[in-house]
Amino acid sequence: MLEGMALAFPEILRLDPQWNNVYRRYKKPSYKVALVSGGGSGHEPAHAGYVGYGMLDGACAGFTFTSPTVPQIQAAIKEVATDAGVLVIIKNYSGDVMNFKTAAELAKAEGIKTDYVIVNDDVAIPEKEKRRGTTITVFVHKIAGAAAEEGWPL
Repeated sequence: MLEGMALAFPEILRLDPQWNNVYRRYKKPSYKVALVSGGGSGHEPAHAGYVGYGMLDGACAGFTFTSPTVPQIQAAIKEVATDAGVLVIIKNYSGDVMNFKTAAELAKAEGIKTDYVIVNDDVAIPEKEKRRGTTITVFVHKIAGAAAEEGWPL
């Protein structure tokens, strides 16, 4: 699926088959914040479908319904990192939270300016801490992506 997307939109996307990550074809200028997100495969075109101008700079695709691995996410953060930093957008699923937070913290320890936001908008779940990140995650990608393109800081 990811290979097909990269082949269909070569002017926008490039695939790293080693990590199963999709990136913007061209890297952002160093003064703009880069964005990374991802999750388990099985809901395509998420998340690779949100990679492009004014959206994500990198998307990590785990196996079907499985979170991407920490090394996979680290590779994405390193690939898209700019001097302005990297914002990691995380859906509130236990595996995503654990792996994306860990990768963000490891990147920060390596000197990459990194921060993250956890999206938990699923009001069908009464307990706020258990709410998953669903539909609104796409809006977070777009709003954060637009802010990054405008040059807003991390």
